[in-house]
Amino acid sequence: MNAPVAVTPEVVKDHGLNDAEYARIVELLGRAPTIVELGIFSVMWSEHCSYKSTRIHLKKLPTSAPWVIQGPGENAGIIDVGDGDVCVFKMESHNHPSFIEPFQGAATGVGGIMRDVFTMGARPVASLDSLRFGEPNHPKTRHLVAGVVSGIGSYGNCMGIPTVAGETNFHKSYNGNILVNAMCVGLAKADKIFYSAAKGAGNPVVYVGSKTGRDGIHGATMASAEFNEDSEEKRPTVQVGDPFTEKLLLEACLELMATDAIIAIQDMGAAGLTSSSSEMADKGGSGIEIDLDKVPQRETNLTAYEMMLSESQERMLAVLKPGREAEAERIFKKWELDFSVIGYTTDTHRMVVRHKGEIVADMPVTALSDAAPIYERPFVKRKPTSGKVSFEASRPAMESLLRLLSTPDLCSKRWVWEQYDYTVMADSVQQPGGDAAVVRVHGTDKGLACCTDVTPRYCKANPFEGAKQAVAEAWRNITAVGGLPLATTDCLNFSNPEKPEAMGEIVAGIEGLGEACRVLEFPIVSGNCSLYNETQGEGILPTPTIGGVGLLKDVHKMATVAFKREGDAILLIGDTKGHLGQSVYLREIEGLEEGAAPPVDLKLEKKNGDFVRGLIEAGTDTVHDIADGGLLVAVAEMAMAGGIGAVLRGQFEADKFIPFYFGEDQARYLMAVPAAEADAILAKAKKAGVRARHIGFTGAKNDKGEAVLTGVGLPPVTVTALKATHEAWLPEYMKG
Repeated sequence: MNAPVAVTPEVVKDHGLNDAEYARIVELLGRAPTIVELGIFSVMWSEHCSYKSTRIHLKKLPTSAPWVIQGPGENAGIIDVGDGDVCVFKMESHNHPSFIEPFQGAATGVGGIMRDVFTMGARPVASLDSLRFGEPNHPKTRHLVAGVVSGIGSYGNCMGIPTVAGETNFHKSYNGNILVNAMCVGLAKADKIFYSAAKGAGNPVVYVGSKTGRDGIHGATMASAEFNEDSEEKRPTVQVGDPFTEKLLLEACLELMATDAIIAIQDMGAAGLTSSSSEMADKGGSGIEIDLDKVPQRETNLTAYEMMLSESQERMLAVLKPGREAEAERIFKKWELDFSVIGYTTDTHRMVVRHKGEIVADMPVTALSDAAPIYERPFVKRKPTSGKVSFEASRPAMESLLRLLSTPDLCSKRWVWEQYDYTVMADSVQQPGGDAAVVRVHGTDKGLACCTDVTPRYCKANPFEGAKQAVAEAWRNITAVGGLPLATTDCLNFSNPEKPEAMGEIVAGIEGLGEACRVLEFPIVSGNCSLYNETQGEGILPTPTIGGVGLLKDVHKMATVAFKREGDAILLIGDTKGHLGQSVYLREIEGLEEGAAPPVDLKLEKKNGDFVRGLIEAGTDTVHDIADGGLLVAVAEMAMAGGIGAVLRGQFEADKFIPFYFGEDQARYLMAVPAAEADAILAKAKKAGVRARHIGFTGAKNDKGEAVLTGVGLPPVTVTALKATHEAWLPEYMKG
């Protein structure tokens, strides 16, 4: 683009803008845009940056609570966790880049979300992820799994930030469009929070970090379009990361933040220099002038267009107090990072960009924010899948259990998380593989409980109930380790919003999230939308991923899933009706994907969860929520984690056997408690109006003294055999 480019209808279309949007741009400017201005509008008005299809619906979400310090609208959300400490966290998607170039796509997704957290003044203390891949037998799946997991591990390990939790699942709907959702959690002091509002005029705007190159140009626009057979050609729009430089940038930023030199600071993420500069000016009610000749460049002859749209990684933009430039420069030079004063804030409310002595862009700041299109797209809420499922059980229960434990969704994900350093920083109190990770607030007894959750098959059957369930499961997982759930971040992965049925899934999903967050007092404080997850007209399952954060006042009062003692009573909390619709059992054992998604009673979730949390605070140390696969899978997971067997005593009619053990009813937990305490807990549950029953004991063994899982209608299988089948599938699959 070294030669001037004419803005023709074809060029406008190539920038993802329709005729009405282009006409609005001309109206706002009072003239035709330059090619640089067109590029700026194209990224800022893209779905990825403007949320033009979802903004009116996102306003329905609950975002406040007494403990919420910052809700949506900043780089990350912030909640108060007591004693002057705050937790800063967010989750974002890097789906399209990860499909095109899995290692760099996943790696830069991790790097980007970390910058969102430390630009607020927080030191990242934990990373999480939520991964969705296509069918295992699809020709690209193994390659994508290997690249994504390696990319996440490489970036996090090099940064020295533990990757502590997540989920990895497979379904054919993701064959042409995988999902890579990355979450970061950080800690800061309440009196050292930094925001992105560039208030005031005459303040220096400084560029810090890596040099600008040509990588990632139009990444935001690419993320706002569906895939086709040419998607591989989009490789140049995928950013390239350098975690070692980001580690230096983290330390340099935190050192500068220890001074009082910063007015505002912003990560250069999607849309790079364009979004960071315009958003800072917009939030501060000011204007901004930038001289691109002063931008550090790693390639020769970069055009103004390329510099404004580049998404090169490891870069930040900061507004300093006048006269503090030299102090800031010393810090960044010490960390061997580029530093340059590239402009100033103004009182014009305009963004002016100069290059080689000429003005290449001059526009109202609000034209890129408030004036961005907002679409109230037509939508159709299709009737949820309903009806009871009917089938003859095709195999005995214990045989079904062994098969389920070796399926791609329920098998051990140890192969994944052992590639991540989950103990670095020495504050990971609970390792991956449990209900939620727990990370100690350094130097205290407090802990942050974190998880990511969503069940897309429920969301497809019933977007409203499925979204409620995603929130409820995150709330349950935090509760199951003893945490008080405080807030969520979301990553709303859906298909093409221009299709009324897909838009109906989005609207119903957002409404479901809102209802669950309100009832559970679990507000959404940050997140993003990832739409157009569709390839050749085929959309993904609706996947509104929820990242949850909660607080343990004392990490020494924490529950884990592992059985710890022989002779403990196994208690089931919650009502079991045997709901098999949309269950893993139905899909994997009977080959059916049908029936209604399980209903979610939010008041019951809260009552049962509060009861369980109270028991953990009183000393109960073995708890597991019941989710995918149902009760028998949950018991097996507890047995495998502790190496201790169990005997179950079911009390049901023969035709209720499979539903009891494999149904996916919600609001349920398992716990193991000393037998002498069981009656008192059951009496306490009855008084609280909580359904609870004693369903077995830990410590079952066979004649050889081996730990076994057994019970009525369940021939004994050794825990060793369960673990062997559970651990085998993923490593064997990845061998090729």
